[in-house]
Amino acid sequence: MLKHLSIKNYALIQELSISPSDNLNIITGETGAGKSIMLGAVGLLLGNRADTKSLLNSDVKCVIEGQFDISNYNIKPLFEKEDLDYEALTILRREISPSGKSRAFVNDTPVNLEVLKKLGVKLVDVHSQHETLQLSKNNFQLRLIDVYADTVALRKDYFASFHAYKQALQLFEQLKSEKSEADKEGDYNNFLLEELVTANLKADEQESLEETVRLMENAEEIKLKLNQSIDLLSNSEYSVTNGLQQLRSLFNQLAKYGEHYKGILERLESSFVEINDIATEVEKEEERVNFNPEEAQLAQERLSLIYQLQQKHNALSIHNLLEIQSELEEKVLHTSNLEDQIKEAEANVTQLAATCESKAAELTKRRMACFKSLTTELVGLLQQVGISDAHIDIDRKAIPLEASGADFVHILFSANKGIAPQELSKVASGGEFSRFMFCIKYILAAKVALPTIIFDEIDTGVSGEIAIKLGVMMKKMAQNHQLITISHLPQIAAIGDQHYFVYKDSSLAKAVSKIKELNDEDRITEIAKMIGGDQPSSIAFENAKELMQSN
Repeated sequence: MLKHLSIKNYALIQELSISPSDNLNIITGETGAGKSIMLGAVGLLLGNRADTKSLLNSDVKCVIEGQFDISNYNIKPLFEKEDLDYEALTILRREISPSGKSRAFVNDTPVNLEVLKKLGVKLVDVHSQHETLQLSKNNFQLRLIDVYADTVALRKDYFASFHAYKQALQLFEQLKSEKSEADKEGDYNNFLLEELVTANLKADEQESLEETVRLMENAEEIKLKLNQSIDLLSNSEYSVTNGLQQLRSLFNQLAKYGEHYKGILERLESSFVEINDIATEVEKEEERVNFNPEEAQLAQERLSLIYQLQQKHNALSIHNLLEIQSELEEKVLHTSNLEDQIKEAEANVTQLAATCESKAAELTKRRMACFKSLTTELVGLLQQVGISDAHIDIDRKAIPLEASGADFVHILFSANKGIAPQELSKVASGGEFSRFMFCIKYILAAKVALPTIIFDEIDTGVSGEIAIKLGVMMKKMAQNHQLITISHLPQIAAIGDQHYFVYKDSSLAKAVSKIKELNDEDRITEIAKMIGGDQPSSIAFENAKELMQSN
């Protein structure tokens, strides 16, 4: 529950703080004094969007902070899931800088707005005009029925199955689409793959073939030059080997005259051996070079095939062609496996659909089982709050499976005798809507563990004895829930365990909203003003005292 709330530099609020009672808290004040502004600030604390227009002073940041006692509520798993420090007294803080940057914190740990919303919905239930309008929506009504019927867990279980079913269905449709596309390309892919497989490409053969072709195309010139080289090296009278032989003989004679000549002789010996070795290798090359027309043709044909395949597949090398071959093999294999995958996916869809239908049927059964008790209890409560001829029906229609089940429900309502119940949006007045929503909250308060419930003028359209009955119901709700009620009725103001008064202070250059907690004497004065205006009569004071005493 909310232990402390502080607001700084928000809208008309310069600085405000309250420490509400654990039970029933009443907030009153003149129209425009800033009561609903407080709700706006609480909304920011619970994750609503904000902008710099929210700042009272555009040069100072806005800070809203709430301290909550969460020791009796099972929300520690949420803290663990979001990697937050769990504290029995948890602090939520929202800051809006003059530049418009918004920051949120949980126990001083920065969080995004989604995390703040997830936590906020566990801490505070704010009734507002918007929520009253939501009452006429089918999804909202269905959620109310699920809470009342205690089918929230079953609905979550169904939704998990439905989500799995939708994913399986999506996969099934995707596989069928792939199969359709694959069938169009299948024959062509098979042809391309067979062509590459038949080619039996080797990773390094292109370079070898290109060298062979070059040799064959230039064999005559190569052989001529090799023969000329052999003559120069060893066959002619003035060959290199003959010259070296003569030099070796001369320096062999000179070696006895000095070490220097011995060195030259050794180098000549090495050169002679190297030149002889070269001559032998050149002779072997000359013998190897023979023009073979058949070999040349085969090499040229093989190269032509490789070039054609590279051009066809826009490939730069055999390596690229082998990669393409591998990809084609995968496509062909995938296509051949698609039929089996589709059959498996279809069987999975059928099984999950059956599971969803079974769970949806159970969900429908338990929802419908609560219709009578819910309508009876609602009618009884509506009569207590002044709608004596209230009549309620719940209309349910079967629909194809969707995220919430197979039910489309409408809560039908009539406030007048002899008038058939119709959709809430068509027949309920503003005041009736508010009282209807209050009765819903009253019923659900016993079923949902919400630390704090905030009502924003939910007593609109009621007065007199009905207002007293509404107050009694609030008092009862506040036994198990912290209740904060913004009200304009003296009957409601008198029942609070704690009473705050919001007022506008115009003593400064800019008017600001302020709040103060009223003691018993101040409460009597405020309630008397609510009864008789700014200058209440003695009768108004007596009535105020009576209301306080009866409370």
